[in-house]
Amino acid sequence: MAILAGERLGIAPSETSAWIELTPERNPENVDVAIRAVYRQVVGNSHVMESERLAVPESQLKRGEISVREFVRQLAKSDLYRSRFVDNCYRYRTIELNFKHLLGRAPNDYSEMVAHSQILDESGFEADIDSYVDSDEYQQNFGENIVPYHRGFQTQVGQKNVGFSRMFQLFRGYSSSDRAQKQNQGRLTREIIMNTASPIYPASSGSLTGVSTGSRGGSTYRLQIMQPPSANSAVLRSATSEIVVPFEQLSSKLQQLNRKGFKVMSITLS
Repeated sequence: MAILAGERLGIAPSETSAWIELTPERNPENVDVAIRAVYRQVVGNSHVMESERLAVPESQLKRGEISVREFVRQLAKSDLYRSRFVDNCYRYRTIELNFKHLLGRAPNDYSEMVAHSQILDESGFEADIDSYVDSDEYQQNFGENIVPYHRGFQTQVGQKNVGFSRMFQLFRGYSSSDRAQKQNQGRLTREIIMNTASPIYPASSGSLTGVSTGSRGGSTYRLQIMQPPSANSAVLRSATSEIVVPFEQLSSKLQQLNRKGFKVMSITLS
């Protein structure tokens, strides 16, 4: 996605920053950077007071006794995380935030929500956190020492295009925090159950239900798409093309392309 489009939608700092990995050649400064990044990601960019920090796991990470993944796990299981995103939130809000904080994306569909709800009922909160952190998806994208990051703004193998628009409802700009939004009900519950997608609004609008015409009128986006192979062809072909979509139709067009099997390769402000 072009940086200009990213700035308009509020994701530029996130999408242009490289991921943070704690390598074997680490030094104290590197570890401090990783620790700050884990707090920022896992607690939804909200402020953490000194008294709320996890002193023992931080020390273990600094001494090389645990990996970044284990530090993520302990933070997500902590009283700090639970008090902010579990105890005072409805079930599906907790689940969608767990996806955002631990896997860097929005839930794909209702079956994912139900699966995690069952884990919470049958095995409890800590077992559910383990199901994210121990998943193949987590390991393939972050491994042991990459800090989880928001990856739902990019087309990915095995992920539905509709996740792109849903991520914008969970991430309202780089300076926004999940705690400051003060919303304990799920933002995606209705559309995930109905298998629909909501429009994408710029983060600067501060609204999820409407936006003034002046803030978006006339904007268009250029989508580069990969066409699915023809059912009548014995040869697998990867033909690409471009289409221009008005801002108001971006979300519905992404959903339509997803249903027809097209893969969106890039989205730029036209």
